[in-house]
Amino acid sequence: MSAPTVETIQVRHCNFEAKVKVKGSGSPVVYLHTAGGPRWDDFLDALAEHHTVFAPDHPGLGETNRDSIYDVESLWDLILIYDEILDGLGLPSADVVGSSFGGMVACELAAHRPERVAKLVLIDPIGLWREDVPVAPYMLLPQDKLVATLFANLEAKQVQEFLTLPDDPQQRAVAMADSVWAMGTTGKFVWPIPDKGLSKRMHRITAPTLIVWGKEDALISPVYAQEFADRIADSRVEIIEGAGHVPQWEQPDAVRPLVLDFLKSSS
Repeated sequence: MSAPTVETIQVRHCNFEAKVKVKGSGSPVVYLHTAGGPRWDDFLDALAEHHTVFAPDHPGLGETNRDSIYDVESLWDLILIYDEILDGLGLPSADVVGSSFGGMVACELAAHRPERVAKLVLIDPIGLWREDVPVAPYMLLPQDKLVATLFANLEAKQVQEFLTLPDDPQQRAVAMADSVWAMGTTGKFVWPIPDKGLSKRMHRITAPTLIVWGKEDALISPVYAQEFADRIADSRVEIIEGAGHVPQWEQPDAVRPLVLDFLKSSS
């Protein structure tokens, strides 16, 4: 399949130069990526068959300047940056899909600017906290435990591609360093616990919302699916069997039609 193009958006807030991958045609869908960093994957290709997909790189990751993350001091800075990215893309309103860390950012954006989010898809989002079922401290886990925490279906194609490191020693070292850097640049907005007040703002979300959760998610328990649903008025939950924290990779044939059907009415 063809690779996405990359658009550069000048954002005045924090003087940030955003990089946004773009592919497809049709109604706009904005995708906000996980804490592990931006990856264009089969799930985004599936969305791009029906929509124009816009996938911004988080500040400091992907094709953005690494040093840009130092000027983004707070979660509020981050949300304003994404708000201005939508301005730069000419999107007064769009469907938004967020996975894990990106799901939290999507919720914050939808709470801050309800009119900008037409429909909202949350895939195993972080952002809330319960003392009886705490979110796993994923930034502190060794590689083997992190993999076991993230994935229930290790044989899935996208999971295998994610876990396969380059054979070249130098490229392997760079890939491992990039992974650590991604955790740090996103982790500054969720450490030590991910609820930075989102629970108090979610009542502002007006977009119809689909909440997708892997039944075997060991990073953030599926009980959080109902926590999100209880705070978003127009929402529904879909639990995916045989999937952990990234169900769109682990069970793509189950997740893809759910998301596409949900977005279809706004196409």
